[in-house]
Amino acid sequence: MNCPFCTSGDNKVIDSRISREGTAIRRRRECLSCGKRFTTYEYVEDVLPVVIKKDGRREAFDREKILSGIKKACEKRPISTEVIEEIVDRVEQACQESQSREVSSSVIGKKVMEELHGIDGVAYVRFASVYRQFKDVNDFLAELKDLLNIKEKKDT
Repeated sequence: MNCPFCTSGDNKVIDSRISREGTAIRRRRECLSCGKRFTTYEYVEDVLPVVIKKDGRREAFDREKILSGIKKACEKRPISTEVIEEIVDRVEQACQESQSREVSSSVIGKKVMEELHGIDGVAYVRFASVYRQFKDVNDFLAELKDLLNIKEKKDT
């Protein structure tokens, strides 16, 4: 680590602690050449898998794409931004925990649907209609029937 003041590479760590968010290690350092102090943060590098699309293309995991799709599904629904962010966090975490170098977009879509299913039926059906590429009203009705049957089983 080079000193930001004199660019010397000789320094010592004075204090280490976990950041408030718990996502980094904060280190207070002192330069052995000029004596000035500075702070550094160390983060664990997230290794996310490559996403395999339905047509076989591969692209980098994009949290924003998932967030955008969920926001569209939850539009005008009583679902807070915090809940949406938590869903995206859980989907991203599941992809990281799979420890696979590649993950199918269908796996990601299914995980999002599982999350939405437990939160809001309308958002779930909206997302499912795009994800499963519903062709007509009958596809919607079949999905709604499944959703209602599951709800009835929970209520009894």
